[in-house]
Amino acid sequence: MDFTFSPEQDDFRQAVRTTLAAEAPGAYVRSMIDDPAGVTPQLWATMAELGWLGVLVPERLGGLGLGLLDVVVLQEELGKLPFPGPFVSSAVAATSAAVRLGLDDLLPDLASGARRGTVAIEEGGVGDPLAGVRATAKPDGDSYVLSGTKPVVLDGAGADWALVVADDGEGIGSFLLEAPAGEAVPGLDVTRKLAHLELDGRRAGRVGPPGDHSALWARVVDDVSVALCAELVGTAERALELAVEYAKVRVQFDRPIATFQAIKHKAADMLHHLELARVGTHYAAWASDTDAPDRERAAAMAKGYAAEAAVDVTAESIQIHGGVGFTWDVDCHLLYRRAKQDDLLFGPQGYQRQRLAGLLLD
Repeated sequence: MDFTFSPEQDDFRQAVRTTLAAEAPGAYVRSMIDDPAGVTPQLWATMAELGWLGVLVPERLGGLGLGLLDVVVLQEELGKLPFPGPFVSSAVAATSAAVRLGLDDLLPDLASGARRGTVAIEEGGVGDPLAGVRATAKPDGDSYVLSGTKPVVLDGAGADWALVVADDGEGIGSFLLEAPAGEAVPGLDVTRKLAHLELDGRRAGRVGPPGDHSALWARVVDDVSVALCAELVGTAERALELAVEYAKVRVQFDRPIATFQAIKHKAADMLHHLELARVGTHYAAWASDTDAPDRERAAAMAKGYAAEAAVDVTAESIQIHGGVGFTWDVDCHLLYRRAKQDDLLFGPQGYQRQRLAGLLLD
């Protein structure tokens, strides 16, 4: 079985890399830390023009009509920055959910960048994002009245709409909330915007097919998790590059620290973690695109391992840098923050391992 990328995907990766080098250098990433949106309108428009925002949107609705493997190509490059804008929340999570729910009217604006969406799922307390849903939705006329809290919503303060997951009395339902206007809250990852969303009294429309949406959202969560794994691979790859570059020029005891056996061992272990995470992520994306029988297991394995690997690699990068690794002068801490937060989003590694054990034993 050939798991190499196609020539078109390789060209896509190079185009993404070239564009980011020109439009989103390190100075840009840092300038967006205090920006409410996390992205400039100019760069967002450029991403839309290049088709990045519509990778998962069908061609008939203005997108590229591609799959999760193509998202992986893009996410690996974005993860190296790490990219501070609402790409994951809008172009991956909201788009995946809208496609699965059959909300064709929302997709053209997502692909063009005219509007940004997000999803409000997790509530904390349990590993499984869907098992922890306590928000409710009760019918009231032509709409539903929501209640509950979504403490962590990606880009929930600036999104134009949010797809809220809530219990409607018959199971998990999907509700379109216009202008969510969540309260911006600080997170460990200073380059990614989080919001606290109070739902009490908010009105929303139920969307998607009739019946329980649990299986539909479980698939969305898996696909977003795999996209986060690709971001983690990019983050870990950049952390390893920074560590190797620094080790070659940092001189201690009259020789570069790269010549010390302890540093060599660290670098070898980092590469080992990185490559295993990369392989697992690529397979999980392929399994999703092809609806392989082991798709769920592949997603659980990828998120469970890639998160652990990225946290370890970014932490070791800080250690190799020594004291300077903890300062704002280098990007090591930004990469570590991204890895730690990505681990917790859409199901942490501990839950993924528990889930995998259940899938195997069943």
